[in-house]
Amino acid sequence: MKKLSFFLRANRQVMAGQAGFSLMEILISLTLLGIVGTFVTGKVLEQLHEGKVKAAHIQMKNFEGRLKEFKRKCGFFPATEQGLDSLINKPTGGRECRNYPPNGFIDGEQVPKDPWDEDYIYVFEGKNFNIISYGADNVEGGEGEDQDLSLRGNK
Repeated sequence: MKKLSFFLRANRQVMAGQAGFSLMEILISLTLLGIVGTFVTGKVLEQLHEGKVKAAHIQMKNFEGRLKEFKRKCGFFPATEQGLDSLINKPTGGRECRNYPPNGFIDGEQVPKDPWDEDYIYVFEGKNFNIISYGADNVEGGEGEDQDLSLRGNK
């Protein structure tokens, strides 16, 4: 019986000493979690930016198709002043489009915005047009994630 009592008491003392983590173990774990979290967050944000860039390119290609349809029906591309709004509302001033569809060339009441919730820029230069998004910073120029996106279309 003495042996069993001694064994139980010794076992309790060993278990009491290992009941939790030391402060150092907790600090090391938190540091490792912070490093992993920073890496994962960076990758997620990078993927989010890449998705926005791809979405902007898809929207600009769609605008290009609608603008070519506009030219096919109207005989000309909209002027810079008329902009992409001419795909929704019949342009006024300048040349008149006689075959303008009743519902326009894009469904909706306004031209879709870029993935950064800004308006696309439309510029017509005689034979060519440009559709531009100023990207994440909404300022002309820039590098990396702030780089401008553009699509150049022509007759």
